Amino acid sequence: MSVEITRNTKNAITIQTPMMPAAGTFGFGDVYRDIIKVDLLGAIVTSPVTYEPWHPATGTKVVPLDSGVLVHTGLPNPGLHKTLKTYRNLWSMMPIPVILHLVATTAEQIRKSITRIDEEECIAGIELGLNDDISAQEAVKLVETAVKRGEKPVLVRLPMLDAYEIAEAVADAGADALIISAPPRGTARDPKTGKLVSGRVYSPIVKPMVLRVVGQLMRRLKEIPVIGAGGIHTLQDARDYLEAGATAVQVDSVAWIQPDMLEKIARDLGGKSVTKETGAFPDEWYPGMGDTEREKRRRGESFKE
Repeated sequence: MSVEITRNTKNAITIQTPMMPAAGTFGFGDVYRDIIKVDLLGAIVTSPVTYEPWHPATGTKVVPLDSGVLVHTGLPNPGLHKTLKTYRNLWSMMPIPVILHLVATTAEQIRKSITRIDEEECIAGIELGLNDDISAQEAVKLVETAVKRGEKPVLVRLPMLDAYEIAEAVADAGADALIISAPPRGTARDPKTGKLVSGRVYSPIVKPMVLRVVGQLMRRLKEIPVIGAGGIHTLQDARDYLEAGATAVQVDSVAWIQPDMLEKIARDLGGKSVTKETGAFPDEWYPGMGDTEREKRRRGESFKE
């Protein structure tokens, strides 16, 4: 199946499976290559990149929660130029589209970044990450700058709490797709230091909240694809977003604890999973697997290549 995840323009991004890892959970495409079959995913969204290098946050970076985790990294990255130099060859060899996640800072840095990214054929599109406290006016200015500066599709990731207020404005500003949403921010006490730490919350509990936002915005937005993101940990979680109207989904923290779930979700949404045949015995059914793996298992060969 083919799914167009951006507006229907000459450079529209089409993927074969409506699922991709979310920014910040899959590295730059190099982390999970030996663990899952990358070609089964719809696309790769890179870790966040800024025009200039950013250094890691100091202090506590991860705080465990009752159901999830709070992460504060500071979005460390070597900057746009070094990132492109390091990964362009890898991205050129990828069998699926690569979408670079660009952190929206100033209009001037976006202008410089888009000009540079537009030169790279290995990048299919740009995901623009907006700050959580951004106003609709500021968001429009940054999105218009990105859209007018380059030829590649611009997907915009919205903050969850302000998605209602800025979604339509960003769409009208020329965004080619919307991602709803970035992981919400929260504060938790670090059990080791006793200090309060702020960061982004990754948890299955995020899904019901984001799913509601997606469903409500789908009734208001027109002619722009929406990608659902947040709290997807099972096949059904991903299906729920599509049922709510999302064109595709982005999967985040489950990749850290169960990487093969990315592959299972991709197979399921792409119609590539084996289904139970009528009259089959339990040992003849391999849920989450494809036909190739099933045949290998039957012949006694290794499941993983």
